[in-house]
Amino acid sequence: MIDTEAVAPIAQSIARSTGRAYAIARAESVGGGCIHTALALEGARDGPRYFAKMNDAEHAAMFEAEADGLEALRKAGCVRTPEVIARGNDEDRAWIVLEWLDLGPLDARAAARLGAALAAQHRAPQEHFGWARDNFIGSSPQANGRSDDWLDFWRTMRLHAQLRLAAKKRLPTRMLDRGERLAADCGAFFRGYEAARSLLHGDLWGGNAAALGDATPVVFDPAVYVGDREADVAMTELFGGFPRDFASAYRDAWPLHDGYRVRRDLYNLYHVLNHANLFAGGYVDQAARSIERLLSEIA
Repeated sequence: MIDTEAVAPIAQSIARSTGRAYAIARAESVGGGCIHTALALEGARDGPRYFAKMNDAEHAAMFEAEADGLEALRKAGCVRTPEVIARGNDEDRAWIVLEWLDLGPLDARAAARLGAALAAQHRAPQEHFGWARDNFIGSSPQANGRSDDWLDFWRTMRLHAQLRLAAKKRLPTRMLDRGERLAADCGAFFRGYEAARSLLHGDLWGGNAAALGDATPVVFDPAVYVGDREADVAMTELFGGFPRDFASAYRDAWPLHDGYRVRRDLYNLYHVLNHANLFAGGYVDQAARSIERLLSEIA
């Protein structure tokens, strides 16, 4: 149980955003990730229930980026996302408040609906690769900017960015050297292939997708940008958690290119390196093995 006085500023921001008085009768910690404190807020006098995330004030930019990403996905109109109710910060804390959704795991029906909906989202025309603002991948900064060259964007803003961070973290020199070699030569994976400009969720692992009781799929915690649709699809395969019906429905709606298998591992290297930079441990070995496997495909 959280002291309601501690979350009074959140109640005030909800009232400002909705234009209706709101008091919190009960605030409880709930599951919702390892970065922020996740809360279920119960409104007094039959007020609405909300989901909130709270952290130190220095994390305000993360919540701003999350709200921006959720709004972009909402406007696309293909995949359900939680509505952003309020966002704010004071000298001590920052927070974001979302509508409360009763979510459960993706079953076969919800997964199939998500696959078809994601393909529709990926088909929506976009002007440039990248994004108008920087955001975050987990707790790591994710630089964006706009580009008309997908390979250059990926190599510079994704692969090189993680390799530079790995160097600062003093991860193994050989892995970094081999990673730089891969960055220099990875154009080989794009011969005969032209990436479409697709609006991506950007962090689509199993923990960021769920379903309502009527099997409506819901996604959240995005790291939105415009990129190759294969990067979104690839991450659904990285850590598991997606029923096979997801992949079948996506491919039925928009088949993948023959070279997807290798590019999948290249795109997922970004996330494996990010985990290595954040958590070290076995992710470092996983990243090193992935780099060597990808280099062997070029040789």
